[in-house]
Amino acid sequence: MTSLLPLADDGAWPADAKRSFSDVAHVMVFGVIGWPWLVRSLSGGTKAEKQRLIERLGLAPDALPYLGSWKADTGFLHLIVDHIEQHRPRTVVEFGAGASSLVVARALQLNGGGKQISCDQHAGFVTATREWLHDNGVEADLRATPFRPSPNGWPGVWYDHGPLPAEIDLLVIDGPPWAIHPYVRGAADSLFDRIPVGGTVLLDDAARPGERVIARKWKKRWPNFEFKLVHAGTKGTLIGTRLR
Repeated sequence: MTSLLPLADDGAWPADAKRSFSDVAHVMVFGVIGWPWLVRSLSGGTKAEKQRLIERLGLAPDALPYLGSWKADTGFLHLIVDHIEQHRPRTVVEFGAGASSLVVARALQLNGGGKQISCDQHAGFVTATREWLHDNGVEADLRATPFRPSPNGWPGVWYDHGPLPAEIDLLVIDGPPWAIHPYVRGAADSLFDRIPVGGTVLLDDAARPGERVIARKWKKRWPNFEFKLVHAGTKGTLIGTRLR
């Protein structure tokens, strides 16, 4: 079963990234106004949609865990598979490992292969996820990635991911958790210049108020991308496509 709250970030937080009063205030305010989205996120999608996803990927009946809460829901996972089937990305980078890591790896395996790098701040969870993928017949480059101070003026922290490919065809963003700061995932745009024309960004939980602010900022900062919010699941997904 998936716990209500995400795993604690003990050991991943950098000593030089202090939480300001503004950071704490943002979390409190957005927690108050964002509770309807948080409640809806407890559902990971219907059993029928989960079964359809398992059959679509040819996975074992018990391959996927209980979805919902801080995990990706079936709507977001189906969108990932749709994209990989249609666009055949050669390089996928993911922030926030878990059920989506298995789905990406299996979809790549079924659609011509490709390189997958998945980053998560929880070393033990990364080890368990790596073994879980192996048990399901797929492999990926899973990295235990601590946090560092956020780049490009974004609040909170971002992944200290180290070297990544010069080109990223698909960027999947499902972390860090909003409880660090409602805009914490905005720092993913530090990698947008590596996305080639036709490449795509998928931001999970995009219907939440904090992610809507991120979307507005991205639209201003990156006019060479087209962004649209789709409601395929319980939490919404922002799809960004590089146009030029």
